[in-house]
Amino acid sequence: MENAKGKGLAGALAGRVGRWVVLAVWIAAAVLLNLVWPGIGERENNGAADLGSDYPSVQAAQIAEREFPGGGGQAALLVWNRSGGLSEADLGSLAKLTESLETDPLPDQTGVLPLHKLPEPAREGLLSEDGGTIVLPVTFGEEADTEALKENAEQLEERAESVLGGNPFAVKTGTEELSARVTGPVGIAIDAGALFQNADVSLLIGTVVLVLVILLLIYRSPILALIPIVAVGFAYLVISPVLGTMADRGWIVADSQGISIMTVLLFGAGTDYCLFLITRFRQCLTETTDKRSALKAALMESSGAIAMSGLTVVLSLFTLLLAQYGAYHRFAVPFGVAILIMGIASLTLVPAMLAIIGRASFFPFVPRTPEMEEERARRRNKPTGHRKKKESRIGRVVTTRPWTVVVASLIVLGGLAAASSQVRFTYDLLSSFPSDMPSVEGFNAIADGFSPGELAPVQVMVDSEGKDTGLAGKLADLGFVDAVAEAEKGAENADIQLYSVKLNVNPYANEAMDDVAQLRSVTESALTEAGIDSAADKVWIGGQTATQADTRAATERDTDIVIPVVIGLIAILLLAYLRSVVATVYLIATVVLSYFSALGLGWLILHYAMGQDAIQGAIPLYAFVFLVALGEDYNIFMISSIWKKSRTLPLRQAIREGVGETGTVITSAGVILAGTFAVLATLPIQVLVQFGVVAALGVLLDTFIVRPFLVPAITMLLGRAAFWPGRASQKAKETTREAPSSGV
Repeated sequence: MENAKGKGLAGALAGRVGRWVVLAVWIAAAVLLNLVWPGIGERENNGAADLGSDYPSVQAAQIAEREFPGGGGQAALLVWNRSGGLSEADLGSLAKLTESLETDPLPDQTGVLPLHKLPEPAREGLLSEDGGTIVLPVTFGEEADTEALKENAEQLEERAESVLGGNPFAVKTGTEELSARVTGPVGIAIDAGALFQNADVSLLIGTVVLVLVILLLIYRSPILALIPIVAVGFAYLVISPVLGTMADRGWIVADSQGISIMTVLLFGAGTDYCLFLITRFRQCLTETTDKRSALKAALMESSGAIAMSGLTVVLSLFTLLLAQYGAYHRFAVPFGVAILIMGIASLTLVPAMLAIIGRASFFPFVPRTPEMEEERARRRNKPTGHRKKKESRIGRVVTTRPWTVVVASLIVLGGLAAASSQVRFTYDLLSSFPSDMPSVEGFNAIADGFSPGELAPVQVMVDSEGKDTGLAGKLADLGFVDAVAEAEKGAENADIQLYSVKLNVNPYANEAMDDVAQLRSVTESALTEAGIDSAADKVWIGGQTATQADTRAATERDTDIVIPVVIGLIAILLLAYLRSVVATVYLIATVVLSYFSALGLGWLILHYAMGQDAIQGAIPLYAFVFLVALGEDYNIFMISSIWKKSRTLPLRQAIREGVGETGTVITSAGVILAGTFAVLATLPIQVLVQFGVVAALGVLLDTFIVRPFLVPAITMLLGRAAFWPGRASQKAKETTREAPSSGV
């Protein structure tokens, strides 16, 4: 029944009418959806919260906003610097600026340090030790998103230029001219948004050009190179409004980072699916003169593997819905929907285009049957002969020396995987920015003139119940604390006190995040000693360092949950498709080994070749979901070919032909997918560079070691046990009794 349905669908797509109907439907969908629904780029929201209300730093932010409205909100640190020291005239001009901001606030401004109200000695007390730097905080409402903050920053720059008579934001830092930079949480958010916003166009152009060039180099056919690009383009024109309207209705949240990576994934994975079908179509054209029959055969033989591969990726991406951290959770639906629509395009739009263009798709290297070649040669008066089918050298190696292949592969992959244990992680967003970004230059100016903790003080809030806790002194005695500001009283509850704690280390570093737990412990002990019951419920630790600590905790929690679920889900899908427990186990094991190898090799390159001290904490989870899901794509495509051939051929021959038949297409697909991920490494955003390097290396390891060597060699060694408990053909069962050459 299923086979009949498949034949009916294949026949309709290859038919004279069906192909034009399919093409018309895709064109209509692309045009109408973009006219009716907004594009995903129009509904970006880069200000969505990443942490839920049950995280301590979020609860602390709520207390701060209620009790200390002047100190709450999002802080922008205006860093003013002049080499040789700020003059009295400089301080007077800055006082005029703060007066202007207090009298006529910016649209989302909630507070500003009133420099104009401070006496001269107090103003000078705000200067750095060398007198060359001063930091003026300006706060903005929590509801302001990145775009709003950017507009506020631009108006701030205009205000400063009008008050000071020049633009200090355009002056290089560390010179004898007065310079200004916006850093702190607001500056970092603005710079991050700008980097990802600028990355979209660069990624799209770079990815399209790369895919086109690789296809031209591999297949040497301009028409064939354009078919996957056109298919992905149509898919994107449908995906964008679908995701846009989902975001418009509040079903999903789309941010710049997610859209950037989705673009890469779409072109990489989408091209792979197209090539799986195109390659099989080309093979069928060498066996039959009728292009419609060839296309139907190609669809029948490849559609199952393509559908299974796409389903594996879609469901794996949807496991990110289990994540608590917002950045991971927001990836799930957009990525899953994008791959789902791309899979549909691969099985409908691509066959329709192939049916319309036919053999000319491969011009100038048009595939023909032997009879067609002979007829063509006679017309040209040229001698010809039957082309011999090339035997796969790799297929011969893995079937004659399987032990050698397995041992060598495990040594290489295992050695690289061992290096993954040396990876160091960071959650410091600032370190992922280029050194010439304003927020980085501002932070460096603060670090040079003040304690690094000035950038983002930790907010320690307690409900003292009116008792003397002596907390300020106990916090100041901690070795990692540089200074503790005088306690502020809450606006609604005077018993709630805020201690602004400045650390003597980078507040975004792992070391600072580790200190948050000790701050909490000391604070709770101080309250307990003062006779306050349930001290744990009356302590709140806020600020960027606490937020980063919660981010790390959320990431570790999500990693521990999502990774096992992905493995279990893929295992179920493989069992359903292959009906073999043994094959499922070793296919998953090889891809997981490949993942750890990619992480290890990525660390060696990033750390020793590129000089990076740590990788972003989000990389392992992102890389795992993508590499394991996409790695199984290649395994599924190759192993399904071996499975089918083993029904009529000896297993040894089935492996040789299966490896040879899928070798070119999987190698091409792997190079393209790795190339699209590598495009990320060209961007000035460290987290995307790191993800691009690790993902590209993982795809290449899968393409050139796991798929062509390790998996077929294991299949050869296991023999008929690889099919257990599924039934192989009788011929395969009989031939697998042969003992394979050990090769050792």
